[in-house]
Amino acid sequence: MTAHAALLAGMLAPWMVTASAAAAHSVPLLAQAATPGAPAAAADPAPLALPPGTSPEMQAAAAGGPAVPAVPPAPPIIHMALLLPSRSGAFGAAADAVRAGFLTAYSRQKENIQLAIVETGDSAADMQRAYDEASAKYDILVGPLSRSAVTAVAQSGRVSKPTVALAQPDMNGEADLPLPPQMLAVGLSIDEEARQVANWVEKEKAPGKIFAISTGTAWQKRAARSFQLRARQLGMQVDTLELSTPANALSAPGLAQLARRVEQEKPALIFVALDAAQTVQLRNAVGNDMPLYGTSQINPYTLKRDNPNDKLPELDGVRLIDIPWQLQPDNVAVARYPRPTVNDNERPNADLARLYALGIDAYRVAYGIAQKQSGFDIDGVTGRLNVNMVSGGTTFFQRQETQAVYQDGWPVPLADQY
Repeated sequence: MTAHAALLAGMLAPWMVTASAAAAHSVPLLAQAATPGAPAAAADPAPLALPPGTSPEMQAAAAGGPAVPAVPPAPPIIHMALLLPSRSGAFGAAADAVRAGFLTAYSRQKENIQLAIVETGDSAADMQRAYDEASAKYDILVGPLSRSAVTAVAQSGRVSKPTVALAQPDMNGEADLPLPPQMLAVGLSIDEEARQVANWVEKEKAPGKIFAISTGTAWQKRAARSFQLRARQLGMQVDTLELSTPANALSAPGLAQLARRVEQEKPALIFVALDAAQTVQLRNAVGNDMPLYGTSQINPYTLKRDNPNDKLPELDGVRLIDIPWQLQPDNVAVARYPRPTVNDNERPNADLARLYALGIDAYRVAYGIAQKQSGFDIDGVTGRLNVNMVSGGTTFFQRQETQAVYQDGWPVPLADQY
């Protein structure tokens, strides 16, 4: 299974709401015939002369009729663009998943939003050109999708509209790349997951050092490094160890050497920056008594579990974090949205399911910005989201994912969440 490598439907017709002012109406004068010998009847007073443009309710009041309730003005139309790579390109499957989730959320909450979907090229340069063109025409931009494209846009100096990036930018050394004031990155981040696991471990671990295990795969090395940096900030000692992967499996000699180190040094726990199959291998080598913690990548399942034999009992007791969409079918936010259809003979892809969920929450964040909320929280399908904005620019975004533990071969949310 590939890891957050992909983090990197059709069009819905735009709609508009228009309002027209009610036309003013005149009040006719009533003539009363005079009776011989009777005093002349007083004529009805002439209507007040009202200036042009007087509201209907003021006209009715001046004429002695009932007041017409004021109609609140329609909210202004917000023009939003979703920028995604072409379906035929390298990111086609990922773009399809995000697009489907985004349109699902849009179909349920589209008041005063006019949406356009803009297809772009795969390269960072193509994306930058598309972003610049869209920035001149739309009020809010959602995208890019790839890390390299987000990095290019963030460093371009041309972010002048609220921009909801769908991936995290590449790290600048050991620190995250600072984003322009109008930009926030809502992409699912293996680095942030690793930091959240470090926060979790700090609350409940036994004394002693920690091993952080990865292979040479880029996302795994990033996760191990992010875990180590955050753990050290919290006062924990972490050694990072990298295992080789001949024939796409963890090296048997490397696992044997790791087992010897575990026996000699007795670490408090192991952080596994690995996928599920690799974690099974590692656990077989070090034994079930060693506490293991990991990221969403040790959960290859979606909530569509049609095959009761499709389990990983070898991982029972292993702890991880993942998004509610993958763990909590009874979560109110999760139950609100339909799941993408999957062929009966096809196993759902967990990474594409996460990207579908990302599309849902990306629209909800963009919608909140469109309503000019200065700060808001969302009980999202990708976690608990917090957005804070200052002077029209988004300055802070945070996602807290769900803690879980393997039970009977499947990851189950923990009752107590840190």
